[in-house]
Amino acid sequence: MLLKKWADPYIPVNQHIVNSPRALLICECFQGVFENMEPFSTEPVVLIEEVFPQDTNSYGTLFGGRLMSLMDKAAGIVCSKFAHREFVTISIDTLKFLHPAHQGDLIEITAKIVFTSTHSAACRVIAKRISKSDWKGDIICTGFFFMVAIDNQMRPIPIPQFKPQNKEEENLWNEAKTIREEMIK
Repeated sequence: MLLKKWADPYIPVNQHIVNSPRALLICECFQGVFENMEPFSTEPVVLIEEVFPQDTNSYGTLFGGRLMSLMDKAAGIVCSKFAHREFVTISIDTLKFLHPAHQGDLIEITAKIVFTSTHSAACRVIAKRISKSDWKGDIICTGFFFMVAIDNQMRPIPIPQFKPQNKEEENLWNEAKTIREEMIK
C-alpha cells in the first residue's frame, strides 16, 4: 500500500482514515510527486532578539523557557521556508543550556534543516549571546527540534527531502537520524 510507504512513525494513524478510499486515491494521485520535489530553500534562518526585563528570572538571566520558545520559532520558520508547508513541533531533543544570557544581551538564533523523513524535518538550532559592547557571539544553547508538516485539518503531509551536501551535513543528518530512531522505539 502506498500510504504505508509514506507513513511516518511519529504520527499516530487513524486506521479508518488510512483505509478510506479517498485516502488511497489521494496517495495514488501524488505518488512520487513529493519524493522528487526539490526543497524551496535550504538556507538557515537567523533571528535576533534582545533580552528585556520581562524575559529574565530573579537572577537577571534569560528564562530557559523563553530561549526555548525563540528556538522553536526559528525551527518552525526554517521548516516552512524549506517546504512551503505549515509545521508543528513534535519533539525537542538534546537541548543543552551552556551559558546564561543577561538583560540587554542580544540573542542570535540560527536554525538549519539537517534531516527529513516523509512528513517531518529535524532542525539543528544554535543560540548565541551577543554583547553589544564587542558584538562577539558565545554559544549559549544548542538542540534538535523535530517538526511535522500538517495540512489545514492537522493531518501530516509529505515534504521535500533534504540531501546532505558535505561531510558536516552528513554528520548532522546521521546524528538527527539516530535521535529520531531512539524517539520512535
